[in-house]
Amino acid sequence: MSDNTTAWGMTPDLVHSIAERYDLPDESITLGALIDEKNTYPEAQIRLPLKAMNRHGLIAGATGTGKTRTLQLIAEGLASHGVSVFLTDVKGDLTGLAQPGEASDKLLSRTETIGQDWKADAFTLEMLTLGSEGTEGTPVRATVSDFGPLLMAKVLDLNTTQEQALQLIFGWADQRGLGLIDLKDLKAVVQYLTNEGKAELKEIGGISSATAGVILRSVSVLESQGGDVFFGTPAFDTKDFFRLDEDGRGIISSLAIPQLDTRPALVSTFIMWLLADLFDTLPEVGDQPKPKLVFFFDEAHLLFKSASPTFLDQVVQTVKLIRSKGVGVFFITQTPQDIPEAVLSQLGSRVMHALRAYTPKDVDKLKDTVSTFPKTQLDLEEVITTLGTGEALVTVLGDKGVPTPVAPTRLCAPAADMGVADADIIDRVVTDSVIRAKYLESTDPYSAFEALSEVPNDEPAPPARAEQTTVSDGPDIRPKYDDEELEDAIRGTEKTRSKSQRAANDDSLGDVVTGMLSNAMRSFGTQLGREISRTIFGTRRRRR
Repeated sequence: MSDNTTAWGMTPDLVHSIAERYDLPDESITLGALIDEKNTYPEAQIRLPLKAMNRHGLIAGATGTGKTRTLQLIAEGLASHGVSVFLTDVKGDLTGLAQPGEASDKLLSRTETIGQDWKADAFTLEMLTLGSEGTEGTPVRATVSDFGPLLMAKVLDLNTTQEQALQLIFGWADQRGLGLIDLKDLKAVVQYLTNEGKAELKEIGGISSATAGVILRSVSVLESQGGDVFFGTPAFDTKDFFRLDEDGRGIISSLAIPQLDTRPALVSTFIMWLLADLFDTLPEVGDQPKPKLVFFFDEAHLLFKSASPTFLDQVVQTVKLIRSKGVGVFFITQTPQDIPEAVLSQLGSRVMHALRAYTPKDVDKLKDTVSTFPKTQLDLEEVITTLGTGEALVTVLGDKGVPTPVAPTRLCAPAADMGVADADIIDRVVTDSVIRAKYLESTDPYSAFEALSEVPNDEPAPPARAEQTTVSDGPDIRPKYDDEELEDAIRGTEKTRSKSQRAANDDSLGDVVTGMLSNAMRSFGTQLGREISRTIFGTRRRRR
């Protein structure tokens, strides 16, 4: 250990102070050892306390500086402590979590220097994939209704006026019990409102035909680009993230997103839907010794690109409040400037890899990044531009929620393989999934497309549907359903079919409703529409 102040500003007293502040009494994940530009200080182990994980975090740095390995290291630590993990795998090289790492002279030399007792290990992995039939993992889908109008507006790149119009269109469909399962259902509703339903279009808020036309074209473009495979049934239930393996370790759910380059808005917004669904369905638990789930959002800058003020407000609200439900969120991106200030201010832990300053704009970003860290005697501008691969500036929330000193850190090596797993390992992970069969085959239940296709173009909507537009007129004679039965209706189960059939035979419904129910038996009866309530992002409220 050097006795002199280094170029970074490290002194013996500072080393001692940092070591004390990271000597945490609670369960924690060891991130690595303190360093300066010449020395390594294994006596100063840099740790991330589990109880601070629901206060969220940021992993940032230039391309190639080791962000993905930091994500892997933290995910392994969480799983080892019995915490479930959700992460996104952009390049496919996080499949190595299912395969033990291999020792090498270089790796062992590094781990010995920082005081890491490295041992190879593998973790229980659940491979997820967006919209496929499960050949590369368990398919993750959502219904358009579950997705909600705000998230759908983000995917369709609608402006504020068009976004508000879409919210009214969703509300109109909800009131009439028109199930929005996939994109053809949404198209059918917009087409109806721009043709034979023009009068109703004016009644629900004066949406212009031009605005409705823009929405329709945007949906058609998304469908033509293959976006329809993301929507359908069975919709993914986020409670399946909360699982432990037979050894009591958290299962790591890894969502492969190779589509990120071609459909960045859709993919990033779909991931936000998963987080919003967690927010909507989980109970309040307050501060816990460790989180129930930690959610890693890679390439997070894509979420905020071209986002409307309403959308950003909902993201901020989600991040602020979801921590009380036992969920932590880590955003992974290149610079803190990629994250809106209102969100960035909620991120308690930070792992900042190297940045490069080649242009005046880069220099400005560098200064802004340094300003987001707690005050320190270290020359952070010097440190952050000279860090090597696998090194980072770290600060976390320590005792009493006070940020720890900024610590230049050489990070530990993950225990699992740091790359793409062998093909036979991937095949085993996919076939051994206990939830894959639940989501493997997509279904196409009776929904808005089928309901509106039965209405001739030259005739008005069926009387039963029109009757339901006046919620306050007269007593509500619809049969009552709880949220669980509504879930069954969306998935086309026999349970709801039989309940709906019995309701259709009830004389109290009258002839008007009976005619419609004969078709609604198949899945999503129109009398269920007003049972739908929407919450954050306009997503459909679901009972856990």
